[in-house]
Amino acid sequence: MAPDTPSPSPTAATAEPGSVSTPLLRRRGSYTRSMSHARDELRSFRSCLRWMCIDHSSSDASSASSAASSYLVFASLAVAVPCAALAALPQRRAYDTQVQASLTISAALAYATLYSLVRRRGLRRLLYLDRLRHDSQDVRAGYIVQLAGSFRLLACFVLPCFLADASYKVFWYCANRPFGGGAYWWWWNAAACALEMASWMYRTAIFFMACVLFRTICYLQILRMTGFARDFGQCADVAAVLRQHRRIRVQLRRISHRYRRFILYCLILVTVSQFTALLAATRPHAQVNLAIAGELALCSMSLVTGLLICLHSAAKITHKTQSITSVAAAWHADATINSLERDQENPRTPSKAFLQHQHAPVSPFPVASASSGEESDDDESRSEDSVDTSRFASFHVTNVSFQKRQALVTYLENNRAGITVFGFVVDRTWLHALFMIEFSLVMWLLGKTIGIS
Repeated sequence: MAPDTPSPSPTAATAEPGSVSTPLLRRRGSYTRSMSHARDELRSFRSCLRWMCIDHSSSDASSASSAASSYLVFASLAVAVPCAALAALPQRRAYDTQVQASLTISAALAYATLYSLVRRRGLRRLLYLDRLRHDSQDVRAGYIVQLAGSFRLLACFVLPCFLADASYKVFWYCANRPFGGGAYWWWWNAAACALEMASWMYRTAIFFMACVLFRTICYLQILRMTGFARDFGQCADVAAVLRQHRRIRVQLRRISHRYRRFILYCLILVTVSQFTALLAATRPHAQVNLAIAGELALCSMSLVTGLLICLHSAAKITHKTQSITSVAAAWHADATINSLERDQENPRTPSKAFLQHQHAPVSPFPVASASSGEESDDDESRSEDSVDTSRFASFHVTNVSFQKRQALVTYLENNRAGITVFGFVVDRTWLHALFMIEFSLVMWLLGKTIGIS
């Protein structure tokens, strides 16, 4: 056999003589990501990324051209237009340098995050759509609805900011006319205003897109944890509970690893930009009104809103995941109290007839512990972040030993999952500490500038 002749495959060995065998699977490097179709749930996401010129999930033939166009659009709208506006405008706005720097850095951070995630993993793997086959029908349906509603949420953040900035830009150019007031210079003023509005729209859209994408991914884990907590009391296999919890922990660790730099750098950027804005607004003889500092206020609101989207999503999924420990503890206590072992101190022990009934067919419905009126009142007073612990199957239904249940509770107590940022769990305690640090820095800065003590 010649050296360059490939070795026969098992399929070719069983084929008839003279027939040409074809491999069942192509090489791994020749796979291409699927394109959008009419019923694709990612069609809107791909269209949005394509309009923002950051769609890198295409095939190898067009990846070079799409990457080049993406770099060109980002360099033009996020870097060149703000720099040209700062250099070419004869009249500068009061806080224009700080606003342009903050928006450009935030857009660069979001662009680098989206480019890295979409380029390496693809949009379907990034949104965990390839893992939905292991989830229930309720989780899949809820996640598809959330994917469709993500663009309405993105539009609710981007469009008001764009309309407010467009109104401010039009007012400023009409009032100041930096290139002159003649008929010829009117076109220059209109072109400069349109370019600045396009640059603002592009940068804020990229930043909010990265934040909404993180929120959508976290919502999938919230759906899983909600279904997991709802069906916890009906699960009789501790090993199945451990496998499901470990699966969720692995996915949360991956999400944390992918977005930890974005959350940390976004937190640093927002903190620095807000303190710089506060220092500039409280300096002596500083003019602060809507006509002068309106763009600075709008930029600050956009950056803080994007950061709050990420922190709220991370804290919510962390709270949902850690609340599973209370669900397991309540299930363990309910099963222990309702066990069939005779308690000498309890006069209301089960009779022998009931003991003989323990091998009878099991009812598929859980045992209710309260009346319907009390349950409705509890449902109304329960917060949206809590989990349902009011219904558990009794011990003779689950038939799980005390040692297994205690081991499960101990495992959940010592393996608290959630979104982490370089080892720090993003929960409510972490947010409270962060708020106190930020508030202390603000009061210190105000004490140094305007004398608040």
